[in-house]
Amino acid sequence: MSDPAVVLDDLRSESDELDRLVGELGPGEWAARTPAAGWTVAHQIAHLAWTDSAALVAVTDAAGFAAEVDKALAAPDSFVDDGAAAGAALPPAELLARWRAGREALQQALRSAPAGARFPWYGPPMSAASMATARLMETWAHGQDVADALGVVRPQTARLAQVARIGVRTRDFAFGVHGLTPPAEPFRVELEGLGGELWTYGPEEAGQRVTGPALDFCLLVTQRAHRDDLALRAEGEDADRWLDIAQAFAGPPGKGRAPGAVPGAGAQPGPAAAPEGGRP
Repeated sequence: MSDPAVVLDDLRSESDELDRLVGELGPGEWAARTPAAGWTVAHQIAHLAWTDSAALVAVTDAAGFAAEVDKALAAPDSFVDDGAAAGAALPPAELLARWRAGREALQQALRSAPAGARFPWYGPPMSAASMATARLMETWAHGQDVADALGVVRPQTARLAQVARIGVRTRDFAFGVHGLTPPAEPFRVELEGLGGELWTYGPEEAGQRVTGPALDFCLLVTQRAHRDDLALRAEGEDADRWLDIAQAFAGPPGKGRAPGAVPGAGAQPGPAAAPEGGRP
């Protein structure tokens, strides 16, 4: 189990990095189109603010969050877009202030949560560390869309290991959300980290394997790039199927990105320390 304080520190750093990217944008830049169809930079930040708010309710008011789940079930194809659109309609300064206040409130709630507590979510219930990791994953993914929209090259950091970890741990969820029975046996996942080190998951002797660059794996599980555009390899029928449906985020199956686009055009590996022990 990850230390919630460590993951929360990483979440704060990831959020602050994105904040520096959007904090001084002009109105025209907030309206810039991102790779997500129909979403501007404002939509991306509004979605993060909306999800932080939902997470805060989940952590502090389980009954209240159950009502939010009912709303999602009533409009499964539109509730995410509707939340983003409502926030994107705000003046940029107000949206930015809302995102900043909401993410800090969530930070404090997760840091003060009782040890071992689990919170409801749109997918399986999560611990404080898992909730923080999920928020970091989404912040990184939506930050990637913002960077691509603005033509910004952002160096990657060791925080990418948190995204890779949740991508591996959501394997069974990805199968289940597609109506498929998750494979009984664990997979071996071997990813080349940012400094060339190997990040490994699962038993070394596993017959089903996924290998390739960590950045590519993170782009895949967050559905920021199509599998055809990434240097990931699968050995075994189930592992191959997983790479077609991988999804690190909660909710119904994502539509993903069409093949042929430049994956993560604003993302380039940069110098970063390896995760502790070289194994995230």
